[in-house]
Amino acid sequence: MSISTNKMNEEQALLKQLEKYTTSIAHLGHVEIGVTNLEKSVWFFTEVMGLSVSAEEGDRVYLRAWQDFDHHTLVLKKSDTSGVQQIGWRVSSSEALRAFERQFKDMGIDHKWVEAGLKKAQGDSIQFRSPAGLPVELYWEKEKFVSMDPATASKLPSHPSKYTGKGVSPRRFDHVNIMVNDVVKEQQWWTDLLGIHHRYYVQNENDVRLGSWLSRTNIAHEIALMRNANQNGALFHHLAYYLDSPDELIRAANLMAENEIKIEWGPGKHGTSGAQFIYVIEPSGNRVEIWTGGFLIFAPDWEPIEWNPEVGPLGLDLWGSKAPESYFTYGTKLL
Repeated sequence: MSISTNKMNEEQALLKQLEKYTTSIAHLGHVEIGVTNLEKSVWFFTEVMGLSVSAEEGDRVYLRAWQDFDHHTLVLKKSDTSGVQQIGWRVSSSEALRAFERQFKDMGIDHKWVEAGLKKAQGDSIQFRSPAGLPVELYWEKEKFVSMDPATASKLPSHPSKYTGKGVSPRRFDHVNIMVNDVVKEQQWWTDLLGIHHRYYVQNENDVRLGSWLSRTNIAHEIALMRNANQNGALFHHLAYYLDSPDELIRAANLMAENEIKIEWGPGKHGTSGAQFIYVIEPSGNRVEIWTGGFLIFAPDWEPIEWNPEVGPLGLDLWGSKAPESYFTYGTKLL
């Protein structure tokens, strides 16, 4: 076998390896949001939502739900403008992170390598923007949460901390939603480049894509892309935390009302995912969804499900309520 043939075989093997790694994002890991009133937003997420603080560092507060295994799934950063700072996705290995870096260089995608230690509890990461401007970071290493407080440490090995029942007390971080002008273009980029599976979508009577829902794991979605009705660019729609049961959702709605937190919509039930929900606006203006239920996906050859105009309204709310106009037009900034 000639040297040129050996080199060709090596290049082909590398290409196959890169192809493997480019689809090797593991799961959604965290979201960092800017808040204009850090004190009130911390109060909301700790006292009303019931998240716990993992750390405070400068103008950032790190939070997690009781069965989030990582150090944090939400970061609040004091900011002059509310919105999303970063959407963090864990990749499947350190090699995958380097493979993404090589691919971004080859494709001319502007990106920044962030060394380990520059972000709290996190290893090396790559930060970049999607075509619509979504701020994304990929990482491999993040510290696991270990409780040092006997009052919150669980004796159950599968529980990184106790279920306290404080506030809403969600089990785990679930997903994010972003409003964009062109849903199809953005969805195809996330699927083709990052390997995030397209799960289901809604079309209107003019065959315009109103929304696409995507996930890398077997949950119904980890990121949703909604059409901005105003067509004035990308906006942060919401972040979501997951509850165990519908009775906890009703309890959450009562807690929001008692604490004078605006309930924008719900309780309702999305026909697309089968999840029951409420949407609220936290004190700095970011939207938060609290939800329970939803189907799981196990098929490796899953084909995206279309919700056409005839059944599209049931996809929004199976029970027949109408979403307020703000749901399709209001969002905070991409920072």
